[in-house]
Amino acid sequence: MDRKLDLIRNIETRQAEIGIVGIGYVGLPLAVAFAKAGFRVTAVDVDTQKVAAINAGRSYVEDVPASELGPLVAEGVLRATAEYTDLAEVDAISICVPTPLRKTKDPDISYILNAAQNIGRLNGTGKLIVLESTTYPGTTEEIILPCLVSNGDRVGQDFFLAFSPERIDPGRTDYTIHTTPKVIGGITPDCLDVAMALYGTIVARPFPVSSAAAAEMVKLLENTFRAVNIGLVNEMALMCDKLELNVWEIVEAAATKPYGFMPFYPGPGLGGHCIPVDPHYLGWKLRTLNYTARFIELASEVNSHMPEYVVSKVASALNEERLALNGSRVLILGVAYKPNVSDVRESPALDIIHLLQARGAKVQYHDPFVPNLLPEGVALHSVELTDTAVAAADCVVIVTHHSTFDWPHIAAQARLIVDTRNALTAEPTGRLVKLTG
Repeated sequence: MDRKLDLIRNIETRQAEIGIVGIGYVGLPLAVAFAKAGFRVTAVDVDTQKVAAINAGRSYVEDVPASELGPLVAEGVLRATAEYTDLAEVDAISICVPTPLRKTKDPDISYILNAAQNIGRLNGTGKLIVLESTTYPGTTEEIILPCLVSNGDRVGQDFFLAFSPERIDPGRTDYTIHTTPKVIGGITPDCLDVAMALYGTIVARPFPVSSAAAAEMVKLLENTFRAVNIGLVNEMALMCDKLELNVWEIVEAAATKPYGFMPFYPGPGLGGHCIPVDPHYLGWKLRTLNYTARFIELASEVNSHMPEYVVSKVASALNEERLALNGSRVLILGVAYKPNVSDVRESPALDIIHLLQARGAKVQYHDPFVPNLLPEGVALHSVELTDTAVAAADCVVIVTHHSTFDWPHIAAQARLIVDTRNALTAEPTGRLVKLTG
């Protein structure tokens, strides 16, 4: 029996059943994509609230509207469960579990290991297993593979194993799962062929690389590139501040060069599930090989200190108004890590709020996408953005520039604004303090 050809044939004829482990920002869009492509999909998650929501046709991910999810659930082509045993008969499994950092900046692969161990207890013969969770080079072969060969199955013959990094950018509509090229690396060439066949059903351009480790490194290069360049422009912002120059003017002018320059913009710090986290996976791996990833460490140092810089700007701006930060009323506008999403993972707004509270400020926030921050340990609820609330604040701090904010109207009501995103182009009625210049 040629398991490779059988599996590819089942994929091409949509007879293959697909399993998804982890149904968050990555797993849910993937599950929906496979279901819309004609596959029957079973999604597993330890969070029973997510399982119940999916089975009721309710979406908790902005990129997956309920109007898209509901019909798939109603048709019986997509269902969720908390039991790994429900994946025993599927033909392919994509692992989309979290890969956070410990406080020591070391990778926490416990979620990956748990998923691999549970999948290893199933009958893996004939299956394709694909890891999508971002991790250090070597994880697929060193962590996943040993869990799948314990019954004597041979990789590339009895089952197939690959890595294909997720490239989800929450809230983005121009590049989706279908239009974003999909990098894929297999443990063996036959593993790659099967994975290419599967993902070729939902993406316009599956892109093969030589190994799973190469695919793992691709993802880390992508986000390290962004982290380092954001670190560079954030340091440029610090230097421009000392030189009394406007960093946004500098970047805008430099961006007129049609080659050799790509604009990045400063801000209050890094946020999200990728850029603040992924480079540390690479740095950790290299430390085990007695090598220091200096660019990663320097960029992390600059970016992680930006919330402190913002708070110092707020304190200085209040001081100019003969007010102390201790006891002042500060209104934060936007706490999500990027515009027009509800995701607050690693958001610099959380650090800014904690630092302001530690210095005695009375902090409120408004974010139309984030009704409360109780799960994040900040114990705040979004206040209504009224003219009274804006006018009552001793300082308004723009942290996330959601498109729903009426900046000219806010500027007309505020007494003092610290703008970390260059959201305001016109002078407000009150005093405006930019990140630099």
